[in-house]
Amino acid sequence: MVTARPTPLIDPVQAATTGGPVVLAVRKVDAAARDTGRHVHVRGQLVGTIQGLLGVETPAGRFAAPPSHAVWLPPAAPHGLALHGPFDGWSLWVSPDACAALPRSTTMIRVSDLLRAAVLAMAEAGGRDLRRLDRIAAVILDEIAAAPAGGAPPLPLPADRRLLKVARAILDDPADDRGLDGWAALAAMSGRSLSRRFPAETGLSLSDWRRRVVAMTALERLAGGDAVTTLAIDLGYASLSAFIAMIRRETGMTPGQHRATRG
Repeated sequence: MVTARPTPLIDPVQAATTGGPVVLAVRKVDAAARDTGRHVHVRGQLVGTIQGLLGVETPAGRFAAPPSHAVWLPPAAPHGLALHGPFDGWSLWVSPDACAALPRSTTMIRVSDLLRAAVLAMAEAGGRDLRRLDRIAAVILDEIAAAPAGGAPPLPLPADRRLLKVARAILDDPADDRGLDGWAALAAMSGRSLSRRFPAETGLSLSDWRRRVVAMTALERLAGGDAVTTLAIDLGYASLSAFIAMIRRETGMTPGQHRATRG
């Protein structure tokens, strides 16, 4: 579990300011793993990585964004960011008025080469040459508006506080396999009620949901440089081959293939 308190991507005062530049861009390279906790911004935010897999937790679920994608968060959307291993990523903050033509709900979008180049150009330019920055901002807004949604769907989170207690316990420790009765005791309900209510709220059985968490955690930690054997042991698998087979079933690729495609 990541416990580091990394420096913010941007001065919180800037992120909370509706005036000033329509678009603010920052690229951040940090040796520490990131886990920001749940927070909100008055501006819309688009966040992505240059390398690694970015976890973004929202009320709609938990997204896992590779460098080819980014997560769009409308103004005031609650979210938390997490990245295992060193952070090399970027973020945009868009004034609320400029968000009218952008997606109205949290979504993962495909990042075009033009959008990525524009973001990095704005981040590198800082506050110099305001006319050029305005032109770059216009390109960025057009690219976000035209970007197709894509990537893996978010891992859904239950709304019922008892089920959410179980979900958060699994997210905190994916290797915890206490079984249906153990999870039901944590939720203060019967095993039958838990097995019925959890899929009603998430669309997945509790066991399938937990496997999704294990797979997502494995991919995040692979992007951070963890060895496959270490991951298999840490996530509760006695057999390396069984662990690799699970990742292939859940994601369509082996851990080695994920590492190769994501650098």
